Amino acid sequence: LTDARREDILGFLADRLGAGMKARSTARSLSCLRGLYRYLLRENLVAEDPTLRVDNPRLGRPLPHTLNESEVERLLAAPDTETAIGMRDRTMLEVLYATGLRVSELVSLELPDVNLRQGVVRVVGKGNKERLVPLGEEAISWLTRFTREARRELLRGNERSDVVFPSSQGNAMTRQTFWYRIKAHARTADIKRKLSPHTLRHAFATHLLNHGADLRVVQLLLGHSDLSTTQIYTHVASHRMKELHKVHHPRG
Repeated sequence: LTDARREDILGFLADRLGAGMKARSTARSLSCLRGLYRYLLRENLVAEDPTLRVDNPRLGRPLPHTLNESEVERLLAAPDTETAIGMRDRTMLEVLYATGLRVSELVSLELPDVNLRQGVVRVVGKGNKERLVPLGEEAISWLTRFTREARRELLRGNERSDVVFPSSQGNAMTRQTFWYRIKAHARTADIKRKLSPHTLRHAFATHLLNHGADLRVVQLLLGHSDLSTTQIYTHVASHRMKELHKVHHPRG
């Protein structure tokens, strides 16, 4: 260790990565070495720190968990729409899949944000950035039914509230409550995949790209300020991308 050079450290990292160790694990090993050499320098046991000019291994951004289209259909059909809560949940899932909203954006929607005649929803996202997102026919249909048939029952007399999706107590729903509802409906739909609160947002983006949507359009719909954030979905949709390339490219 006291005779190690930068090249030795690089070789050590390369050996770990070459042996199939994950970049995150290798980065932790490098961090431990940095701490060790800081100590050795303080104790005058080494003349220099060989880790100083060594970059951390690049950590790949984890691919988002998503559902295929048949799984989404099963999830959407899971709520019991004969009840007010079930109709609310079905409507929320439909809107989420149709728009790609963040869960926090969905639960904070108010009536003035929704224009059913024009078929759009106004969203104020991160950084107070406003965007208009199309709803699509299915989401418009469920929103119309819910607001006419079930929303008032959930308000429990709180008629002055503008929240689109009230909780069972008649007030605004929390993100945690809706996440609990998603997990319950996923169990009903017998979906085995790992889910997250943004599963339908990921499905929205991936399925749009699968069907040939432009990446920059998806960026605008998701409210991403940086295109590189949206590009993560191209990895999930890569199989469909290859098919489209084969069909449309002159040398595909």
